[in-house]
Amino acid sequence: MSPIDHFSFGLLTPVLAYVMSSVGSMLGLLLTSRARLTGGREGKYWLAGAALAIGGTGIWTMHFIAMLGFSVNGSVIRYDVPLTALSALIAVVFVGLGLFLASHGGERLGFLLGGGVLTGVGVASMHYLGMAAMNMSAHVSYDPAVVSLSVLIAIGAATVALWFTLRVRGALRIGGAALVMGVAVSGMHYTGMYSMSVTTHPEMVPVPGARAIDLLLPLIVGISVITVGLLLTVILSPSEKELHSEAAYRARMRDSDEGAPEVDLFGTPRG
Repeated sequence: MSPIDHFSFGLLTPVLAYVMSSVGSMLGLLLTSRARLTGGREGKYWLAGAALAIGGTGIWTMHFIAMLGFSVNGSVIRYDVPLTALSALIAVVFVGLGLFLASHGGERLGFLLGGGVLTGVGVASMHYLGMAAMNMSAHVSYDPAVVSLSVLIAIGAATVALWFTLRVRGALRIGGAALVMGVAVSGMHYTGMYSMSVTTHPEMVPVPGARAIDLLLPLIVGISVITVGLLLTVILSPSEKELHSEAAYRARMRDSDEGAPEVDLFGTPRG
């Protein structure tokens, strides 16, 4: 019998992980939608926020919420702090690179596929680096075929997610796309976990690292607070309709200024 239990808290951790992944994905789609509307330097700031939302909340936080339900009978689990932090950084950076590449390429398929591969490899790297950050009194091995499948799922999910960021508009469509992205990210995670085999050591040895509750809970709470902050920024910023109205107003003012006759200090037309 395998000593691994992926659901030591029942359905609590997978459901919470899926919800968090969907929330992060939805926020990321909202932010990329703003990036399309504003463009320029301001658009890049929105894309950076989207990378943090999707990579930090939708992917990394989802992964480690699910890991809170992971246990190995006969061994305690501790986490390497630098590796865990590095896995979060990798998730955000690679998602950001994929977003910038896809947005720069617009509708061109090559940029979309390149961004999907780049982001998918980054997501898979985050997952397995996060797994490597676990210390336990056991030998861990992976099934290469299932690992390869999980990487392909990550690339496919990342490509679909980037396509959503370029095409999806409107609250209902963004919400539906976020639910699909949540399924894809969760599917990649548990496929990768399925590739794992653990053989516990007959004798217990001291395990270095931090407890999950001591390390992961503050990080998850911190990223969740940032997520709420980004969500409030989106809510308080001008809506898509308001941005379009402002752009139309500026265009009318510019056209009227260009068509108006030149006048002197007393308002008398020149010429």
